[in-house]
Amino acid sequence: MTERKSRRAVFAELLLLANPTSMRVFSDGKHLSIDFDSIADLKSWLFLAGLNSDDLLSGEHSHTDDDGRPYRRMNAYPTWHGWEIYASARDYTDPGPLGTDTVDKLAAVAGA
Repeated sequence: MTERKSRRAVFAELLLLANPTSMRVFSDGKHLSIDFDSIADLKSWLFLAGLNSDDLLSGEHSHTDDDGRPYRRMNAYPTWHGWEIYASARDYTDPGPLGTDTVDKLAAVAGA
């Protein structure tokens, strides 16, 4: 295991490599929770940080939201700079009743 870097150093490096939507330190001072906007963002960070090894504990699962929208979730549990990480991301697989085209059309009508 590598020597543990300070929380500030880890957060600074994380922000240089990725654009997480949230970061949180657990009360035990040993674990970090990091959320990403998309599965692609999470995979990119794992690659850039050199954490996408064959022994990385990770998984992708399909679920349905409370409103019936299907999505994919990825979770990864790397150890990075001595910190145990819980990283996650979610991608909706269906744009829902108001897809991007519908929203764009409504915005165009509202602006006219």
